Amino acid sequence: MLLTVALALLAGATVQSLVGLGLGLVAAPIVTLADPRLMPELLLLLAAVLPIVTLASEREDIDWFGLRWSLPTRVPGTAVGVWAVAVVAPATLGVLVALMVLAAVALTARAVRLPVTRTTLALAGLASGAAGTTTSIGGPPMAILYQHEAARRIRTTLAVYFMIGAALSLVGLLLAGELDGPTSLLALVMLPVLLLGAWLGRRLRPVLPEHRVRVAVLVVCASSALVLLVRSVV
Repeated sequence: MLLTVALALLAGATVQSLVGLGLGLVAAPIVTLADPRLMPELLLLLAAVLPIVTLASEREDIDWFGLRWSLPTRVPGTAVGVWAVAVVAPATLGVLVALMVLAAVALTARAVRLPVTRTTLALAGLASGAAGTTTSIGGPPMAILYQHEAARRIRTTLAVYFMIGAALSLVGLLLAGELDGPTSLLALVMLPVLLLGAWLGRRLRPVLPEHRVRVAVLVVCASSALVLLVRSVV
């Protein structure tokens, strides 16, 4: 089980280092299959750390305007997510994870282009807070808005958003009594795997065209989500 979780986190961290998101999209379905008790705490803990690695070398292109309008609405979204974690059955959350990933894949594959405005940013922050707290997959709402921006702008803006957003979700879960020591310890053990994935992603940026990485992300996410969906409903 630990090897499966480690490989999922390695793949997710590599993809996120390449394109700006992917830790939750790639790893969440696999981690949930391996041990649903680890979700969403494990990925939220690691999602709060991984952006620090990105921001250590890339900070210039952060979209502070977008963050000013999306981060505040993540707070009420987080509250909704905390409530869902406390009352919703694990199987239902598994279905939710799968549907979230499939929806993100479908929207991205169709290249839906939404205007980046105060309203869409606020709505994306709200949806991201709820989804990120319950499933650890809070990236798609923001990524859909920013998908047509430059890769560096996407990576840095989402890095700040994920770091602060994951921290908010963790605080909410802590106040609700939903965090436990063993999961936090496992996150610490998996930290070197996360750092290795971030390093691999940086090394692959010059040699992998971004459009090919995008296709690979969609295939991995859709396949994992379909497996998780079948297992959750059977």
